Amino acid sequence: MSKSFKTSLLAVALACGMPAMAADLTVISFGGANKIAQTKAFYAPWEQGGSGKILAGEYNGEMAKVKAMVDTRSVSWNLVEVETPELSRGCDEGLFEELDPELFGNPDAFIDGAIKPCGVGFFVWSTVLAYNADKLKTAPTGWADFWDTEKFPGKRGLRKGAKYTLEFALMADGVAPKDVYAVLATKEGQDRAFAKLEQLKPHIQWWEAGAQPPQFLVSGDVVMSSAYNGRIASVQKESNLQVVWNGGVYDFDSWAIPKGAKDQEAAKKFIAFSLLPQQQKSYAEHISYGPVNKSAVELMSPQTMSKLPTSEANLANQVAMDVTFWADYGEQLEQRFNAWAARN
Repeated sequence: MSKSFKTSLLAVALACGMPAMAADLTVISFGGANKIAQTKAFYAPWEQGGSGKILAGEYNGEMAKVKAMVDTRSVSWNLVEVETPELSRGCDEGLFEELDPELFGNPDAFIDGAIKPCGVGFFVWSTVLAYNADKLKTAPTGWADFWDTEKFPGKRGLRKGAKYTLEFALMADGVAPKDVYAVLATKEGQDRAFAKLEQLKPHIQWWEAGAQPPQFLVSGDVVMSSAYNGRIASVQKESNLQVVWNGGVYDFDSWAIPKGAKDQEAAKKFIAFSLLPQQQKSYAEHISYGPVNKSAVELMSPQTMSKLPTSEANLANQVAMDVTFWADYGEQLEQRFNAWAARN
C-alpha cells in the first residue's frame, strides 16, 4: 500500500469521525444476506464512529425508481447499490452523480474496474463452474471439461441467456480468457460460440434463478453447472459442492449517488469508509463475495480467501465482465440466443 494511499485513508477515517459531518444517510441495497453483511461490516461501524445513522432500505434494482426521483427532483435516497450494466446506463442517462476517483485513494489499491465515473464497486461476485464432488470421480478443471460429456457424462446446468454462456462456450473452444471479448465481438467469434453451444445442447438443463444451480447439483439433476459463487459457498457446509475459478466471469456491485441527492459529501465519505481494508475484510467474512481493496485480502485467513473471487489465485484466470461489449452487442446476441434455444 502506498504512503499517499495510507494518508488518504487516514484522512477519510478522521473525517468520518467528525461530529460536524454527521448526517443520516438512506442507503438502498438488494437486501437478504447481502444486506445483513453490509449492516455488520459497514452500517454498524459507521454509526458507532459517530458519523450519523444509516437508514437501510431495499429494492430489486429498478432503475425506474431512481429515474422518477431524479426527474421530479425529489431524491430521497443518498446511496444505492447497483449492478454494472445499470450503473453504466444510469451514468449515460444522467441518473447518477459523477465521482472524483481521488476521493478513494490510489487506484492501484483496487481491483481493475472497481472505480468508475459514476460509481465505485465495493464487492466482486463471479459466475463460475460448479460441480458436486460426490458425483464425479475426477474434478473438472475448466470449461473444456464442462463440454467433455464422454469423460464427464451427465447433464449440465447453464444460465438461460447469452451473457456468460457465450463466454464459457468460447473458453471451452480454446479461447484464452483475456481474448474472449475480442473474439466475441466478431461475427466469426459469435458463430464459433453458438457452434460450440450446439455441441452441448442435448446435455443442457437451463436455469434462470440463482438458487437453481445448487439445487440441481445436490439433487444430481446435473453433474456440473454455471453458478454464482456466493450461492455455492452458502451451501458448502451441508454439501460437497465445489467451485472451479478458472474461466469464471466476475463483476462488481457498486455504490452510486442519485443525481441531486442531499448530503453528498457524507455519502462520499461513507463510500470511502466501506472501501477501507478492515470494512472490506469484515464484509467478505459475512458473505463470500470478494473485496475490491487488495489490502483487505492480506488481512484474511487462508480459509476465507479460498472462497473469494478476488483472492490472487482465484482471480488469475477469470474474465472481467465487459459492460461496453454487452451494451453494444447484448440485444442482438440475446435475440439470437433465444431463437437458438427455442429450436429443438
